[in-house]
Amino acid sequence: MSILDSIQRQIPPIHKEGYPFIGGFALASLILFWLWSPLGWIGTILTVWCALFFRDPVRVTPVREGLVVSPADGRVSMITMALPPAELGLGDRPLPRISVFMSVFNCHVNRSPIAGRVDRIAYRPGLFINAELDKASEDNERNSLVISTPTARIGVIQIAGLVAKRIVCFVREGQAIGA
Repeated sequence: MSILDSIQRQIPPIHKEGYPFIGGFALASLILFWLWSPLGWIGTILTVWCALFFRDPVRVTPVREGLVVSPADGRVSMITMALPPAELGLGDRPLPRISVFMSVFNCHVNRSPIAGRVDRIAYRPGLFINAELDKASEDNERNSLVISTPTARIGVIQIAGLVAKRIVCFVREGQAIGA
């Protein structure tokens, strides 16, 4: 194994959606270097941050019957009972809700928390307020999915925030997905 191979194995791949943003930051950095080198270094730091934001590291998900894993990097910010969004069609009784908050330093590629079939996808435009605020889950742009397994149906809701203002969903209704 060469040194280059060793280095490449340590750097996580970048999700394809990130390349235009990283390219924009890199171009801005070059222009800033041309204007004044300290600004160029600030641009370079922001370019690296942008690349880290869009990293898509390989994950090894544990496989066990009934296991639900976190769909996102970040920290569990709340565990509570809550009414599911009406657009999911999961009824009108409170269900367990586990909220995961992603900071700007977390990987922003989300994964499925459970293997199953995507029964429903419901996108809703909205605001882009700080995702740590309670009203963000109601007011912000969100994308909701219902995933069915032979034994359960779960809802997964992605909520945009102040910095991450775009939700791109790569699965389709009826698609089988793995955790």
